[in-house]
Amino acid sequence: MMAAFTLAHLSDPHLPPLPKPSLSELAGKRALGYLNWTRNRHKYHRRDVLDLLVSDLRAQVPDHIAVTGDLVNLALEAEFAPVQAWLEGVGPPDQVTAIPGNHDAYVSATRHLFAERFAGYLEGDGSLPGVPIFPALRRRGPMALISLSSSVPTPPLMATGTLGQDQLAALERLLSELATSDAFRVLLVHHPLRSAARMKRLTDARELIALLARHGVELVLHGHDHVHSTIWIDGPERQIPVVGVPSASSVAHGHYPAAAYNLFSIRRDGNSWRCLQTVRAVNEAQRMREIRQVQLF
Repeated sequence: MMAAFTLAHLSDPHLPPLPKPSLSELAGKRALGYLNWTRNRHKYHRRDVLDLLVSDLRAQVPDHIAVTGDLVNLALEAEFAPVQAWLEGVGPPDQVTAIPGNHDAYVSATRHLFAERFAGYLEGDGSLPGVPIFPALRRRGPMALISLSSSVPTPPLMATGTLGQDQLAALERLLSELATSDAFRVLLVHHPLRSAARMKRLTDARELIALLARHGVELVLHGHDHVHSTIWIDGPERQIPVVGVPSASSVAHGHYPAAAYNLFSIRRDGNSWRCLQTVRAVNEAQRMREIRQVQLF
C-alpha cells in the first residue's frame, strides 16, 4: 500500500479589506457590488478568520493546496497586490494551484489581471511561462490536477460561469490522454455542477457532466456557493464525488457556515484508490476544529 498523499482545498477567500475604489471604478456592475460590500459582505468576510484558517491548514502540512477561485471581490486593480502577497503566504506556485472565480473577472476591464499576476499558480506543467491555458494539467505525486476556468464577466446581479466549447473539447482530449495513466484525477472548477440559483449556475454544466460520464475523474472540487456540499455524478465505472467548501474568510451567518477547508488523504490500495475527506472549520470560539471525516471511497 502506497503512502497517502494529502490535498488541501480552500475557496472563496474574498480577501478583505476591500481597497477604496475611485469614482471611475464604480461604474456599472461594480457600483452594486461595492454597495453590497459596504452594507453586508464586509461584516462576514474577515481577514482574521482567513489567517486563522490558513495557519491551521499549513500546520497540517498537506502535499498540495488547491484554491478554487474568488480571491478578490470587485477585481479592482488595487486588490491584486494584496492577494498576491496572501497567496505567496499560502505557499509557492509548485505547492499551490489556484484557479479564477467569477469575482476575479468581475468586469471586462480587469479580467486579464488574475492570469497575469498569478500565472505561476495557474500554469500547467510544461506550458509557456506567463501564458496560462485552460484546461491546465499539473502532476503532483499520484495526482493529475486538472484546472478549468469558468470565470467570465457577467451583467449586474448575475454570477454565472461558462467554460465554452473550446475548453470542453480540450478537456475531452486531455482526459482521453490520461485514460491509460495510473493517476488520481482531480478536476478543479469554481462553479458547482448543479445549482438551484439560475443567476449563479455554470451555464454549460450539463455538457461537463456528460463529458465526465464518458471519461471520468476521481474527484471534482469547487467553490462559489460558500457552503459544505457533496453531490455524486455518474462516471464510466463508478460515481464521482463533487465537493464544495465554504468561503475561507467567512463567519457564520444565515444559512452560510463559518470558514472551513477540506483535506483529502489519497492512497492506492491494490487496484483501487482510497480517498478520505477531513473537514476542518472555525467554531464559535474562533478556533479551528475537525468537524467530520468521510470515506468517499
